[in-house]
Amino acid sequence: MFNDVGPLELVTLVVLAVLVFGPDKLPKVVQDVMRTIRKIREFSESAKQDIRNEMGPEFKDFEFEDLNPKTFLRKQLETEDLGLKEIRNGFDLKKEMAEVTDAVHSRESDSSSGSGASGGRVDMIKKPEESGHDTRPPFDADAT
Repeated sequence: MFNDVGPLELVTLVVLAVLVFGPDKLPKVVQDVMRTIRKIREFSESAKQDIRNEMGPEFKDFEFEDLNPKTFLRKQLETEDLGLKEIRNGFDLKKEMAEVTDAVHSRESDSSSGSGASGGRVDMIKKPEESGHDTRPPFDADAT
């Protein structure tokens, strides 16, 4: 509850309480505050129990802390096995990149050795005038 209160702040609060309430009334005020906090906790616990009873037996493990989005996601990701570990372990990026690099280098060496005097793959490409139709895209007046 008071996780962020340091020793200096605590001393300041005690001195301020003594000045405001006086040393005679301070013990009674502390008792009243503690009694009020206990009543609030009891009321909160009874309200939580009533809500759990109203929701039914399928929600018997329901915790109100799960309503916090971070807690809810953490709990759901821990309980459900999505298979991410197997995917992560089965995928080796370095190996995949090495295979791709080897494949590219082997294709480059195959095309350079097979190109010869005929020009290799360049002969397979037809020029527009040889194909018999115009390859220019149609003109669209609305697009301009």
